[in-house]
Amino acid sequence: MAEYRFCKVEDEGRVRIVTINRPEVMNALHSEAHHEFEAMWDEFAARDDLWVGIITGAGERAFSAGNDLKMQAAGKRGPLAPSGFAGITHRFDLDKPLIAAVNGVAMGGGFEIALACDIIVAAENAVFALPEPRVGLIAGAGGVHRLPRVIPQKQALGMILTGRRVSAAEGKELGFVNEVVPVGEALAAAKRWAALILECSPKAVRGSKQAVYSGMMQPTLEQAIRTVFPAQQANAESQDYIEGPKAFAEKRKPNWQNK
Repeated sequence: MAEYRFCKVEDEGRVRIVTINRPEVMNALHSEAHHEFEAMWDEFAARDDLWVGIITGAGERAFSAGNDLKMQAAGKRGPLAPSGFAGITHRFDLDKPLIAAVNGVAMGGGFEIALACDIIVAAENAVFALPEPRVGLIAGAGGVHRLPRVIPQKQALGMILTGRRVSAAEGKELGFVNEVVPVGEALAAAKRWAALILECSPKAVRGSKQAVYSGMMQPTLEQAIRTVFPAQQANAESQDYIEGPKAFAEKRKPNWQNK
C-alpha cells in the first residue's frame, strides 16, 4: 500500500477505512491533500477485494472543517483534483458504497465530503454547515446541488443561504443523517453498516447504487424503470446472480464471489 501524508488508510477485510489526518487544522484539506485522496480512491475503486469504503476524521473535534482557508489566504490554494474535494465530491463513477462516519465538525467541504457518501452516520457532537457565503464563497464542491436533492428544497436553502449550523439530531430529522450515535462511536457504527452491506451481493449492491443515482437523472419514472443500467446488467450476468437464489433455496448463507 502506498504511503500517505494527509490520510490514514486501513483495509479490514473487504472494507477500506480512510481517516482524514490533519487534526491540527480540524482536518481541513488543501490541493495536495485532494490529489493524494484522489490516488487513494482510484486504487480503492480498482481493487476487486475491497467492496465498501468508510471515511472519518482524526481526533475528537472534527470530521473535516473543509477548505484550508489559511492556505488559500496565503495564495497557496492550488488546483482541485479532478475528482473533487477529498477525491470524491466530483467522482461520479464509483459504484462501491461509501459511508461517512462523522465524528465532529463537518463544515463546508467537510459536509460536502459526507454528502458525497451514500450513508452518513453521525456522533451526537457532529455539527454540519455550509458556511461558504460567510467568507465570500459558495459550496461549489457539490453542497449547493446535493443537499437540495437529499432534503426538501426550502430546508436546504435555509442552510445554504445562512450558513447556519445543524446538529446531528436535526440532520437526522431533516433526512441527511442515517443514524446518530454516542460520541466516539461513529466509526464503530459505520463498520456495522458496512457489515450489513457485506451480507449482500457486491454486484447487486453496485447495480442498485448505480440505478438509484442514474435513475434520478432520467426525465421520467417510467424511463428510469425501463432502463437497464450497466452495473445492473453486469449483476444479471454474474455468478452471484445465480448463487443468491441457490443459497436461499438451500437455506444457507450465500458465498459471494464478486464474479
